[in-house]
Parts: sequence; C-alpha cells; structure tokens
Amino acid sequence: MHLPGEPATPALLVDRTVLDRNVQRMAELARRRGIALRPHAKTHKSPDIARLQLAAGATGLTVATVSEAEVFAAAGFEDLFVAYPLWVDADRGRRLRGVLESAVVSVGVDTVEGARALAAQLGGADGRLRVLVEVDSGQHRSGVTPDRAGELAEQVAHLGLPVLGVFTFPGHSYLPGSQAQVAGQEADALATAAAAVRDRGLEVTVVSGGSTPTADLEGGPLTEMRPGVYVFGDAQQWELGTAEPDQLALTCLATVVSTVAGRVVLDSGSKVLGADRPGWATGFGRLLDHPGARLTQLSEHHAVVDWPGPLPRPGDRVRVVPNHVCSAVNLADELHVVEEGVLVGSFPVAARGANT
Repeated sequence: MHLPGEPATPALLVDRTVLDRNVQRMAELARRRGIALRPHAKTHKSPDIARLQLAAGATGLTVATVSEAEVFAAAGFEDLFVAYPLWVDADRGRRLRGVLESAVVSVGVDTVEGARALAAQLGGADGRLRVLVEVDSGQHRSGVTPDRAGELAEQVAHLGLPVLGVFTFPGHSYLPGSQAQVAGQEADALATAAAAVRDRGLEVTVVSGGSTPTADLEGGPLTEMRPGVYVFGDAQQWELGTAEPDQLALTCLATVVSTVAGRVVLDSGSKVLGADRPGWATGFGRLLDHPGARLTQLSEHHAVVDWPGPLPRPGDRVRVVPNHVCSAVNLADELHVVEEGVLVGSFPVAARGANT
C-alpha cells in the first residue's frame, strides 16, 4: 500500500470512512435500546474523535485516569466519568478540583477507604462531583460483590458524597465464546447491585456497563453503555468474531525490511504495536490485506510474520492490525487520517501517556 504523501513507517492510519461508520453504528445501537452511550476515550485518546462520538449522540465520555480527564476537560468536554476506583491523595484532589471547574465528573469507588480519601479531598464540590459504586460482575479485578453494593453506597452517602448508581466492566468477555454468558452475568450483577442500593433508601439513576465484545448482547438494567474499542477494532475483536475486517478502522502502516531465509520482517515492533498477546490469540497481530498471515515474533523494532504463499519484497508496505488497539494508540503521537486511499490529515493523540 502506498499513499500520496504517505508518512514514514511505522505509522498508525485511521480510515475515516470506517471510523465514521463504527461511530454511527454504536450510537444507533444505543438509541434503539433507549440507553445512553458514554464511550471510553482511553481507546483513541483524541478530542477530535470524541467530538465525532458526541456529535453522533454520545452523552459524555468515559476515561481511566485523572490525567485523561484533564486532557478532555481542557478540550471542552463537560461530562466525564473516571471509571476507576481512584485513590485520591492531595495531588489528585488538586487536579480533580481543576477538572471540576469546567466539567461534571463522576468517579468510581469500591472501598470505604477510597470514599473517605475522596471525601477528604473533594467533599463539598457543589454537586459537580458524583460517585458510582463499582461492582464485580465476574472479571474479579476491582469492584464489590453485587450484594455489598448497597452497604458501600450507604457509607459513601454518609460521607456527604452524592451516589449516582452502580457500574461494572465485563472484561472477561475478551475470551472466545464467552460473550453471551458474560453479558448475562453482567446483567444479573448490576440488577442485584442496583436493588441492594435501593434497599438502603438511595436512588439509582445510573446503571453503567458494557464492553465492545458484548455490545450487541447487552440489555437488562443498563441505563448507559461504555464500549471503547469499537471505534477502531483490533486483531482481538477480529479473532473473537466481534468485528469484521471491514470494521477495522485503525492499522499500522509498516514496511517489509527483510525476507532472509523466508522470514518476513516488518519495521513495526512492540514500541509501535504494543506487546499484548492473550493466550488464545494466534499471533501478535494480523495483516488486514493478508488474513492468513500472523505476527509470530515481536521485538522492539522487528515484527516477524508467518506469511503463507508468495512472499512480499523488501520495501513493500503492508497494513498491520494491532492485537490491542488501546495500547498501540498510547504509543503514538498522532493518527494519520486516510480517506479513499488519500492521506487527508491527522488526529493528535492528545492524551498519550496520560496514565496518572
């Protein structure tokens, strides 16, 4: 693949047509279900792409860190959910107060200790700070068990923090064949958690969940969904069957640098693609235009490809689909935008490295 005025490789490309289609599809899915869409911006880290999502109907953004919230608040976004059980020390409290000057911010809590720290730093935030209790729906990462959500919500409320509802992330949906079961577990967990909160005399206005692999299956008590990867897709979604090749908006343009001894080597190593490879994945990535090829070795600046059939030549360019697109984007300064094979601009990755 050669583009007019193409960037030096390796470079991340975004197909604008596919991106727009993905954005519209998820927005329409949320509309049909009568629930809000709050996409996770940690996937793209780009205010430009976030504006496309809000223009299509998203009600706000999800972020993972205070620094991501800072970036998007500075870019004019006024409704943010930090979907993470933050430990708010004096520094994070100061920074969150800065975000609250221009945005309404919801944060996750899954321990009373975390709630106390939050209240100590941000108590009396004049209604702009809200709390959601995180629930474990089966991934066993963070979050209280669903039956304990009411107890924690009551403790949070007693600290003077406004409790908006409950949330979860069904991250164990990133396993082959698990999506329907996980969506059911998520629905059950959130229903139990919401009931437990109401049993303590508290109102539940937000029941938040969702993931890209389960987006087509989710229902139950959700009032909002928070998928992220759907905007771009990646090799994991391709292998899970939750994204087709024509839904893959982001690829890495890479150059074949060697074919010695039949090995095809690309210049797109782990410093560009990220090194994620779940145990079930068939490689470190795939090639969009050569579905049978797999990246079998990944070093910092080398990607070795198992390439069936006639080999490419050194100097040829190919489009690599990263395994985990969120990790790849976080390694890039900009995303090069392509329309109908023509390079038309770029999206700066404004929240690159915003990990604190």
